[in-house]
Amino acid sequence: MIKKIYTNCCLILFTTCLFAQAPKYSNEFLAIGVGARALGMSNSNIAIVDDVTAGYWNPAGLNHIKSNIQVGLMHSEYFAGIAKYDYGAIAARIDESSVAGFSFIRFGVDDIPNTTELIDAEGNIDYDRITTFSAADYGFLFSYTRAIKQNLRVGANAKIIHRIVGDFAHAWGFGLDVGAQYEFENWIFGAMARDVTSTFNAWSFDLSDRMKEVFTITGNEIPKNSLEITLPKLILSSARKIKISEKFSALPDIDFDITFDRMRNVLIKSDPISIDPHLGVELSYKNFLFLRGGLGNIQNEIDISGKKIKTFQLNMGVGIKIKDSISIDYALTDVGDNSIALYSNIFSLKFNINKKEKNAN
Repeated sequence: MIKKIYTNCCLILFTTCLFAQAPKYSNEFLAIGVGARALGMSNSNIAIVDDVTAGYWNPAGLNHIKSNIQVGLMHSEYFAGIAKYDYGAIAARIDESSVAGFSFIRFGVDDIPNTTELIDAEGNIDYDRITTFSAADYGFLFSYTRAIKQNLRVGANAKIIHRIVGDFAHAWGFGLDVGAQYEFENWIFGAMARDVTSTFNAWSFDLSDRMKEVFTITGNEIPKNSLEITLPKLILSSARKIKISEKFSALPDIDFDITFDRMRNVLIKSDPISIDPHLGVELSYKNFLFLRGGLGNIQNEIDISGKKIKTFQLNMGVGIKIKDSISIDYALTDVGDNSIALYSNIFSLKFNINKKEKNAN
């Protein structure tokens, strides 16, 4: 039974890439998020991101980095460890007004049994014919930001996408993001246009004759080389710095994800524009210890009695900064389901590297 499920999953992975159109959900691994700080605040981060993770969230935020080099790392697992998500990034200051960065993301499921060759040419079941493969998505983001004025920063990403399903299918894609941050007194505003020119993934397939036969027998269309398009998404964000006392401060942030790919199951929906609001807050003690929370993924659902209800997802996290050199963050979060049973523990690490000044002799 399990082998049949895996086989069907493989077929679904192939058939979802058949058509050269703009699906509503494409390259969704790039929408999960990076860094436990942002995840603990339900991804409410576009205006306030100020570290190496800005290469993912909003490249304009990279200009907040004060050190010569900053490195960020994160590993997380979802669905009881079946899916693994890895992230690494580095950012380096070029001069007083500009910073460049590079980010790497991998989201994959490994060791998937391939049972399409389970039965030999004589119709006998041969378990030695079972092999394994990986279905993985890779993202490579090259970022650059520049401060236009003291309170205005702009940035852009050039990203390369590589997606694989074993040796049977792979895709290469390319896209651009642009972002900005603006500060006015205690207010911070952010904007991020993802896939601003649309992102194109070109899929190619290499199936054996036996696999094509399995597709035919199971009633699935044999996939052909195709083009997958990811439409633009606009994210607008606003945050305010609040000083509670000499030791305590608060930073609430609200983001609005605006999509243009027909109606979605979000709080504000229409055709073709939908708006998904999510908000978070960070409480700081002496800029050393941080407590975070967020609310997002607000959806309309139907319960077991058939009644329409609104559901939402709560996230939370903590962070600690050690001598402005190392930051360790933790978040209790999920990739989208509103069930507490699927929450994951996320840890991320960030550290600064400064060049040693040469002694003048």
